Amino acid sequence: MKKTLLLSSILALSLQSETIKDIRFEGLVHMSPDIAKEITGLKRGEAVDDLKVDASIKRLYAQHYFDDIWVDDQDGVLIYHCKEKPVVSHVNVEGLDKDQSEKTLKEAQIKKGDLYDATKAKNVKEKITKQLQDEGYFDSSVKIEEKPLNSGSVETNVIVKKGEPVYIKKVNLIGAKHFTYDDIKDRIANRQRQFAGWFFGRDDGKLKADQLKFDAERIKEFYLEHGFMDAKVYPPYLKTNFSDYTATLTYKIDEGEPYTVGAINVEIDPTIANPHKLKDSFRLKSHKVFDVTKLRHDMSQIQKVVSDKGYAFASIVPDVQPDKTTHTVNITYKVQPNKKVFVHNITISGNSRTQDSVIRRELYLSEGEKFTRGDLVDSLNALKRTGYFNNVQIIPKQVGEDQVDLLVKVDEASTGSIMGGITYSDGYDGLGVNAGISDRNFLGSGIELGTTIDYSQKRLKGSINFNNPRLFDSLYSLSGNIYRNDYDYINYKEKSLGGSLGLGRKIGRNLHVSLTYLYEDTELTDVNDSLKNNIFYQPGHFKKSSFIPAITYDNTDDYYLPRHGIHAAYSLEYAGVGGDSKFLKHNAVIKFYHGFEDQFDYDLILRAKLRVSSMEDKGFIPLNEKLYMGGYGTVRGYKYGWLAPKDSEGNLQGAKRMATSSVELSIPLVKKMGLRGVAFYDYGMTGENSFSDIKRASYGAGIEWPKSPLGVPLQIFWTRPINDKPDDRLHKVEFNLGHRF
Repeated sequence: MKKTLLLSSILALSLQSETIKDIRFEGLVHMSPDIAKEITGLKRGEAVDDLKVDASIKRLYAQHYFDDIWVDDQDGVLIYHCKEKPVVSHVNVEGLDKDQSEKTLKEAQIKKGDLYDATKAKNVKEKITKQLQDEGYFDSSVKIEEKPLNSGSVETNVIVKKGEPVYIKKVNLIGAKHFTYDDIKDRIANRQRQFAGWFFGRDDGKLKADQLKFDAERIKEFYLEHGFMDAKVYPPYLKTNFSDYTATLTYKIDEGEPYTVGAINVEIDPTIANPHKLKDSFRLKSHKVFDVTKLRHDMSQIQKVVSDKGYAFASIVPDVQPDKTTHTVNITYKVQPNKKVFVHNITISGNSRTQDSVIRRELYLSEGEKFTRGDLVDSLNALKRTGYFNNVQIIPKQVGEDQVDLLVKVDEASTGSIMGGITYSDGYDGLGVNAGISDRNFLGSGIELGTTIDYSQKRLKGSINFNNPRLFDSLYSLSGNIYRNDYDYINYKEKSLGGSLGLGRKIGRNLHVSLTYLYEDTELTDVNDSLKNNIFYQPGHFKKSSFIPAITYDNTDDYYLPRHGIHAAYSLEYAGVGGDSKFLKHNAVIKFYHGFEDQFDYDLILRAKLRVSSMEDKGFIPLNEKLYMGGYGTVRGYKYGWLAPKDSEGNLQGAKRMATSSVELSIPLVKKMGLRGVAFYDYGMTGENSFSDIKRASYGAGIEWPKSPLGVPLQIFWTRPINDKPDDRLHKVEFNLGHRF
């Protein structure tokens, strides 16, 4: 404040006998004179009073708009001279990456359009300095430069010079007898530097100061997981050598002795749950070492069972009674169910495109019905399996002793995709192009529509497909497609035109049954003379008319990247409802998904798949209906469809038996983008009348992008066949677009 309030008081005292004729303002930019006059509390006609003038200035200052205010009196006209704070025109941060800059400015509460003052500058400086210290950088400098611009604005430049990072050369555990640093290092954030710590997968030893207070708790948790209930871990002591910016980290630990579990009891109303059955599901067992994580798991098990009976707000208190003499601990879980809980109201948000009815039809919870945890989890998984959303949350909010509101928050995914590309094969196909357009959630209706075309010098493939998984929001589904495939093989030409129409129904929560009718007309022409005696290569038209009943079970927890659950399907194609083709084709597949994040605190996903197909000849099996192994979906690393029985001339005859299996491990690479790394092993067997005539295996690694910008999954694999033969055609790199494991 350039002039003190005392000056205003003196002026007012000298004019106490005057009355206010008018109130004027000079220097206002962002506040209107009418608003300012209202804030002063002064009015025309009242006597000029020193206390009132002082109070009016204070009220104006309280708005945080002004750097300076002083008052002049000109024959009863009070003139308020105001100097407003400048407006932030732009904030530049040098020395931090974009994410750090945005986070810091948000925490410091400074952005374009804010009023700027020294307090904000100080706040920015303190936030950045603390952030750098938390990250282990010492002796950092933060400089704030203000560049005044015209019209009362200012450009703020924050110049950051990071100090030197501190590296931990040694972590000491004073008092530890049962465990060493190697035992606990995977549990703490601050680890001692390893040799070649800069290399991927090695500990660089960089100090994370903000994690020090949590590391002591993590060590305590480690001891509790190994039965040491009396363990004490004191706050760490960090000794830093600023001559070389290294540090020694020391923890003082009183371990005590490990406890074993004695008696385990559950106090619960037997009409709600059987306490003996509950105990059978517990991980914590009598005569075993106490483990606090197993205790929490067992409490969660009780909560699940009780919640599924409608007691969502049940209270579960573990009464833990340690005996310091025998080092045993008796545990009693005391369960107070409270009242049954019912759904009061369901609100849906975030669906700017998807219709409310499309979301509600996947919910197993509705207003007025009993609320259970099982219904909530099933509803969440069902919404994720649709593939319409990047993320789904169902948030319960207690609104009464026995009432809960549910907020369903969805983050809509990009379900539409337009694809196009150029392909090249150094073999027979040569140069080609492909294109496609599809939408899994057309106009937010939940209906899937798509069309694709694939063209090269030797092939033309095209299709149009649709699928309505919930016809008129009912349990019934309707699907169909029309397709055309033309292929100019070396020894013959093949043209196929076909289509299908299927009707299905959902049974229960995870089961779906369907019946599909399929018709296809295939024509073989320009057959080479060497093949004319082969029954599979006779020129002319071959018509197929078939029914395909199918059943599918799916309880996975996501469409794009399942981490838990099973997907199993079986179909039987009966060809012979008219037409030339007469056969039975069995197809069975089971996929298993398991994520280990709960166990390891790391997003590792194990995937396994087993597929079995077999055919029975009921009169005639066309060549294009037989089974062919190789490529993505069977055994990667081999040319698609190349692994099958051949005749004496080397022409593919196809198989009637095939079994393939795959195991994959998926880990995160770039979490922000959703990129993941994959390692795989494939094994397959096929043959005419036996599964074991041809055996092949492969392994490899790749990158997957489950939610790529194209709107469909994208995968690239580098493959290595294991037991390939000299005449096998191999692919070292496989690119896959639109398919999932």
